[in-house]
Parts: sequence; C-alpha cells; structure tokens
Amino acid sequence: MWMFRNKGMTRQIKICCLLLILSIGIAGFFGGSKMAAAVGISGLMWTNLYIWHERSRYQGIRSLTEQMDLILHGEETLNLEHFREGDLEILRDEIAKILVRLKEQTNLLRKEKHMLADSLADISHQIRTPLTALHILMVRLKSADLEQSERRIMIREAEQMLDKIEWLVTTLLKMSKLDAGAIELQCEQIQLEEFLKEAMKPFEIPLEVHGKEYEIHCDNDISFYADYAWTLEAVQNVIKNGIEHTPDGGRIFISCTENPLYAEITLIDSGKGIEESDLPHLFERFYRGKNSGENSFGIGLSLSRMILTRENAVITAKNAKNGGGQFQIRFYK
Repeated sequence: MWMFRNKGMTRQIKICCLLLILSIGIAGFFGGSKMAAAVGISGLMWTNLYIWHERSRYQGIRSLTEQMDLILHGEETLNLEHFREGDLEILRDEIAKILVRLKEQTNLLRKEKHMLADSLADISHQIRTPLTALHILMVRLKSADLEQSERRIMIREAEQMLDKIEWLVTTLLKMSKLDAGAIELQCEQIQLEEFLKEAMKPFEIPLEVHGKEYEIHCDNDISFYADYAWTLEAVQNVIKNGIEHTPDGGRIFISCTENPLYAEITLIDSGKGIEESDLPHLFERFYRGKNSGENSFGIGLSLSRMILTRENAVITAKNAKNGGGQFQIRFYK
C-alpha cells in the first residue's frame, strides 16, 4: 500500500495508533467504559481523517512523479489539473516553470545547432570559390610557355585571392568572437567629424582611381559614446558597401545630426539603390543582394550590425529619395 512505501508516514500512523490506544486506556481507567468508547470513536475518526488527508497529498505527489516520468520519456508538457492553494500546488507550478525554461533552452540549442551547420556550409562555400581560383592560377603558373607579363598578372590575381581569403577568415573570426561574447568593448566619447575622416582614409586612393568623390557634413560638436576600434570597423564596412555600389564618377554623401536621444550618421551613395526584396535580408549573414558585386561575401553589413547592436546602436537601410542606397546609424545616448 501507499502508506507502507513511505517510512515517515508509516511511523506517523504507528504513533497515532499508540496514542489512540493509550488515550482509550487512560479514559477507561478514569471514566469507565463509556468514556473509553467515546474517546476510541473520536480518536478513530480523527485518525481516519488524517490518513485520508495524507493519502490525498501523497496521491498528488505520486501523480506529479508519474507526469515527470512521462516528460523524461518524451512528453513535452506538464498537465496542471489543479488550481488550488497549498505547498504541493506551488511545487507543481515551480516545476512547470522549470520545464518551460528547459524547453525554451532546448529549442534555442536546436536552433543554434542548425544555424551553426548552415554557417559552416556557407563558410565552406565562400572559401571554396577563391581557393578554386587559386588552384587554377597555380596550374597555369606552372606552364613553361607562360610569358613574363602574363605571369605577373596571374601573381597579382593570386595575391588578390589570398587577400580575399584573409579578409574573409579574419571577419568570420571577429563574428565568432562577438557571437561567443568573448569581446569586451571599451567605450569612450568620440568626436564624430574626426572619426568619419579617419574612417574614410583607407578608401581615398581607390576613390581617386575610380573618379569617385565623397562629402562629409558634420558639426564639430557632435559626439557619441562607443568603442573606437570596433565602431570604426562597423562604419568602414558600411562605407565600403556604399563605395562598391557607386559607379565611377559618382559621389558618396555622409551627414551627421544630433538630438537629445541619439547621434546619427547618414550615408547615401549614387548607385542604383537597393532592391525592395533585399531590404529585409540586407544584414543577414552571407546574404548577397541582387546588385551585389562578384567579390561580395555578404558578411560585411552583418558584422556591422553585430558590433553596433552591442553598443546600443541601430543601423537601418532604405532607398534615398533621389536614388541610391541610404544607411542610417543611430548611437543612442
């Protein structure tokens, strides 16, 4: 029986029986048989009531145990049949909360597992393309009939491929560190105009070669609070994207505004603009839009959003009124 499986309950019943017998004996000794009978009847009633109460409680515990066993063997939810007061119901509710949290964590781990598998597949695909091109170049470079001028061109192409692979691997490592939370940002007050001039320095020669120009309109007193190096990485990726989509002879326009809530950077290129179907996916990892260049890996803007999100900043994209893509970065105060 249920009561004999629980040693504590068995001990309590034995004590109740001994106390009942002792009470009947004392009542019979001092009050006679009628008093003993009254004490015995009332004692039996209270003992049965106690046993019934404990039996109901242990049945609830046993039911809860059986439900937990079902959950461990494949059931997904806890069947909450009661809405009563009491320690057992509180325990049932707390277990339900734990199960909900465990289910959420399981779903999150399953989702992360699929994302990791997709990322590994994308990474292998992205690296395979320049590696295949390098392999072809190496085969051609081994040819004895190759002229010196052609050999120099192929070596230059091989160097470009190696630079692409190095950039890809470095960027993926940065994204992995951000995903793992292994990077601690060192935020400081940054003067925005000087920051944008520094961000444009690596692009000045390529812009000049292709006849492209840029303008920066920013007040001297506008500043924001962020990690300098990582924010520079994020903003330069956005600038690089705008330059790639600006035709030769085009112009990049960068402006800054500030209000009590945030400081904002707006970048507008003079390209074809962003396809409407690409806008919802523009910051997804490895996503390449319809107007993406051949050398695009689809991770620059994704890295920018990851960095800016860690700094309580928001980046958005849309098409400018007069044409071209428009990116806005807001650093909230």
